[in-house]
Amino acid sequence: MTTATQFTKQQTEVYSDRESKSGALLLLEAIEREGVDIIFGYPGGAIMPVYDVLPRTSLRHILCRHEQGCGMAGIGYARATGKTGTVLATSGPGATNLVTAIADAYLDSVPVVFITGQVPSDLMGTDAFQEVDIVGITMPIVKHSYIARDPADIPGMVREAYFIAGEGRPGPVLIDLPKDVANAVTTERHRWRPYPKVKPEMGQSADIARAEAMIREAEKPLFYIGGGIGQGNGVAELRRLVERTEIPVVSTLKGLGSLPSDHPHYLGMLGMHGLKAANYAVQECDLLIVAGARFDDRATGKLDTFAPGARVIHMDIDAAENSKLRDADVFLDGSLKKNLAALDPFRDEPHERAQIEPWRELCYSRRAMHEWDYAGAQASAAPGVYAPKLLHDLSRRAPESAIITCDVGQHQMWVAQHCYFDDPKDHITSGGLGTMGFGLPAGLGAKLGAPDRTVITVSGDGSIMMNIQELQTLHRYGIPLKIVLLDNSALGMVRQWQEVFFDRNFSEVNLDDNPEFTKVGEAFRIESFLVRTADEVDAGIDRLLATDGPILMHVKIDPNENVWPLVPPGRSNADMMER
Repeated sequence: MTTATQFTKQQTEVYSDRESKSGALLLLEAIEREGVDIIFGYPGGAIMPVYDVLPRTSLRHILCRHEQGCGMAGIGYARATGKTGTVLATSGPGATNLVTAIADAYLDSVPVVFITGQVPSDLMGTDAFQEVDIVGITMPIVKHSYIARDPADIPGMVREAYFIAGEGRPGPVLIDLPKDVANAVTTERHRWRPYPKVKPEMGQSADIARAEAMIREAEKPLFYIGGGIGQGNGVAELRRLVERTEIPVVSTLKGLGSLPSDHPHYLGMLGMHGLKAANYAVQECDLLIVAGARFDDRATGKLDTFAPGARVIHMDIDAAENSKLRDADVFLDGSLKKNLAALDPFRDEPHERAQIEPWRELCYSRRAMHEWDYAGAQASAAPGVYAPKLLHDLSRRAPESAIITCDVGQHQMWVAQHCYFDDPKDHITSGGLGTMGFGLPAGLGAKLGAPDRTVITVSGDGSIMMNIQELQTLHRYGIPLKIVLLDNSALGMVRQWQEVFFDRNFSEVNLDDNPEFTKVGEAFRIESFLVRTADEVDAGIDRLLATDGPILMHVKIDPNENVWPLVPPGRSNADMMER
């Protein structure tokens, strides 16, 4: 939790510029100096001074059709590029419409600077038109927040905001800009004392040595990797360490792609909808090497039964994660990249890896035993479309550099289980918050950030309706996003839980009155087509991948098809339910 910062002249050095500039112009010029090229935004009364001077800058503004869409697009841009996203909205409902995106960025540690207009300073606290205390509302879900009181503060404030968003464990930062401050003209600038450019260090050498000794002693070690690997630029170091140690690896949802999906030492995703080989390995290991993961409940199941016989080495840049949910025998804080590079337990005695050979053989034999039978599953689903096979085939036929963004629900888990990922930036989804309506705006943001890469959004008929207005953003800017809409005429994940845990009491999950999505897409002037049968899938994938502009492939699937395996709530990850 943070507090709003209001810097004073006593904390800064005052200097003058010959040119008078408004707070709004100072804001945008400061954003330009941070290297920002794209802003996602939506105008309104309190933020209008900023939009008035926007044409005087080099910034490219993308007008999304809802502020939540702006926020999700900023997240998609940030996750696809590794840069800090930038989002602009007005006061009141404009600001509150950003709250879900701010929370999403906070829980998934995504660097985004959110800038909101505010009513004039003398009206703040009077319940003025379109006034809300957005700083107070978002206090628990930002790394830091500011209220601008003096236009001379704005250049330094912006520089600091972008620094804080990206340093350490990344996250969202909020700048609230009252209208009078945006309008005010000044020649003064307050040169803020810059933050020191501290490079994250690795853990203490004694802790590194203890961790290496624990790895050498283990007979059943396992890597448990999360989103911090990609965010900490530790992918190459992780891969080298896995190759040196030959230790099996499991991944969280956000860790997908840290190892290629077909890597010989990779067992798959763990957790509630994790693969059987991965969950069994976690439950039986004697050493858990946790890198950039935080023991989230969707990964661990019942926490006191998670990896019950394992000692724990935990690496994370955020010291607050140390023993927060599971006691760590060794905690290596600081840079994941440096800690992974420093670990080399078998540098002097490579023969010691032989002691884990029986464990490796067990893990890999289970992986082979539980491999998906796509042909058999499709045959049993015929003539309908078996969604996991469609997603498997799509991800193998897409270009190697393709990015998949997706919403939340059954399709999200099928993407995680069945799509191929070669890098963490290849997979963009809402992990911690589980936000429906995320995939479409995140996809357009990712495509704008990575224009040379193929970007595919996988959505469901429930999720896509939550931000479907962003189809118009695709059309306006000609963003060639490829959308796969899996339509089971239901809120699929909720329906599955009602079937399995609530005695088939299907309450408010029926969506069989959905619109004809191809016609909806065409109304937005997006090329759209329907796939109903398995025989149409191959041609549909070809058309989707070959089309230059935005395109929507509407796929009808069986409403009774569920995601398996499934760990029931309150149970160990070893207690997986199957079809």
